[in-house]
Amino acid sequence: MLGSVTEAEDAVQEAWLRLDRAGDGGIDNLRGWLTTVVGRVCIDMLRARKSRHEDFMGEWLPEPVIGASGEAEDPEQQALLANSVGLALLVVLEMLTPAERLAFVLHDMFAVPFEEIAPIVGRTPETARQLASRARRRVRGAPEPDADLDTQRRVVEAFLAASRAGDFAALMELLDPDVVFRADTGGRPGIAIAHVEGAEAVARNAICTGARWARWCHPALVNGQWGGVVIAPSRPIGVVGMTVSGGRVASIELILDPAKVPADAARGATGRANDAVAGSPAGPARDAGGAFGMRKFS
Repeated sequence: MLGSVTEAEDAVQEAWLRLDRAGDGGIDNLRGWLTTVVGRVCIDMLRARKSRHEDFMGEWLPEPVIGASGEAEDPEQQALLANSVGLALLVVLEMLTPAERLAFVLHDMFAVPFEEIAPIVGRTPETARQLASRARRRVRGAPEPDADLDTQRRVVEAFLAASRAGDFAALMELLDPDVVFRADTGGRPGIAIAHVEGAEAVARNAICTGARWARWCHPALVNGQWGGVVIAPSRPIGVVGMTVSGGRVASIELILDPAKVPADAARGATGRANDAVAGSPAGPARDAGGAFGMRKFS
């Protein structure tokens, strides 16, 4: 609903505080009451976020959820990853109005009837149905990720290898013709190109400095799909979400906002054979994630 673990926790906390103040004695349908309160809190938070984004520089991307590479992942993290939504879909959801987003998520993902959604968004059931329908049409435009995780990982690893090698032809084979690259730098200018569209443009940006920087990116599960984590000598500095659709990379979301990169993201990275050289002066701390288009190709 919010595309942010932190904001989701805040919304639930606010709902419980309101429940504590109201007392549950006079609430006949606790589930319905909580759905309504959480829904309205989420709408308020989405409206506030849209207002903040009017002054935001560059792309805004949701917080990533990183999955652990081993089997020792704690149950809470497993549940979080299982219920996470791909970054590409979250980007589309961000384009919806708060009312459209709530109607779509509650009805299509949680099977809440429109009769219950209507009072939350302050509309009639028929209007709530129309809100969800409009949202559904927008969501259909998002790339559908391949279901096979092994296929996803092979494509992601091939993309990283081609970026390291500066292999333009290989990148063109791996990228969907309509691939979209987005970068969220936390509003900091000059760190990354915010938006690039089309296979050729994305490939050229990838190989601009890919041979030097792609080695610092290690495959990891990002929001339930294979992507990567860019690891500096002492900490993760970036997260790369990818959507592999039809055996090709259909979208790339690069998150460099320090507030959104989980401090423990490195635990989800796999194949970290290059960690031994991560402490060299040419490491990624001097230029975060150039393999994904940090500078314009010239």
